[in-house]
Amino acid sequence: MNTVNVAMIGVGCISGIYLENLTNTFNRGVRLLGVCDLVRERAENAQQKYNVPKLYETMYDAFKDPEVDLVLNLTRPYEHFDVSRAALEHGKHVYSEKPLGASLEEGQALVKLAKEKGLMLGGAPDTFMGAGIQTCRRLIDDGWIGDVVGSAAFMICRGHESWHPDPDFYYQYGGGPMFDMGPYYLTAMINLCGGISSVMSASKKSFDRRVISSQPFFGTPIDVNVNTYVAGTVKYASGAIGTLFTTFDVYYPGQARFEVYGSRGTLFVPDPNGFGGPVKLFRPEDGEVREIPLMYDYKVNSRGLGLADMAKALIDGRPARCDWNQTFHVLDAMTGFERSAQSGRWVKMSTRYSRRPAMTKTELKGILD
Repeated sequence: MNTVNVAMIGVGCISGIYLENLTNTFNRGVRLLGVCDLVRERAENAQQKYNVPKLYETMYDAFKDPEVDLVLNLTRPYEHFDVSRAALEHGKHVYSEKPLGASLEEGQALVKLAKEKGLMLGGAPDTFMGAGIQTCRRLIDDGWIGDVVGSAAFMICRGHESWHPDPDFYYQYGGGPMFDMGPYYLTAMINLCGGISSVMSASKKSFDRRVISSQPFFGTPIDVNVNTYVAGTVKYASGAIGTLFTTFDVYYPGQARFEVYGSRGTLFVPDPNGFGGPVKLFRPEDGEVREIPLMYDYKVNSRGLGLADMAKALIDGRPARCDWNQTFHVLDAMTGFERSAQSGRWVKMSTRYSRRPAMTKTELKGILD
């Protein structure tokens, strides 16, 4: 296999950057073979704009296509499980947008099926593979902050109903700030600090009802059916302790902080929802915070990088950096927060995680190691 043929299922808001990157930056070893969406016009527009060879009437037409090697699942969070399961059942490798599933049981079922079928399963976020987080990892691995003793990360905003064209699903099963934004932070956290052994959390729903102020559903009310204020604590397997706070309930002027604390200094981590910087370091001998130059490629929005890495893994017969070991560990932590908030106790993780290899700076952008 020299080229991995990909079928994209779901052509919504996030699809644009995938379409752009898969047909340009990551088009060596990856071929976007076809697209499918419940709203046919979306698929038609994507096919025309990006010269995609095939348009599938239904996702099952894509799953039955013998030319398709890998399914890119860009559906809404609560649909991820059904789409990924059906693709796996038809013998296709799967790369899914986050989260892997909307419950621990969904994740367990998908992992079990992928193992039985001998298929690759994984997915977003792939932002940790960008220049920002990879530079942070290099600094940690090279000892610039000494031994990691803890971390603190905060994702604070007032929700998506003021700007997103269809924000209702963010407040339904599979949504909420932890399931929507938590994967970016948790994925970065475990790539920088290692796997998590147990979690604890408190959470609440501050507002039962939201009103959409964006188009095209301006004025439409949303019933909130998930907790939107989640404060979590993690114990890393290393013994370090981290915090993760996510909320859709708070007005805030910009990105909140994300820090990793070490025995010799503190690392200020860039927004894990992006691929770039800035990366900042404070060590007592410096007496000031200094910005560190980014050491790797992929500083701009490079969504699709993880899929390209999975394709290269399929070609080379190696593990993918965004495989299910990572996405399922993140799901385990997020659902653990829910169980802890309900019980008021620490929850032991059911999964273990070992960091995948760091990125390698290759000679040509878009071609991975």
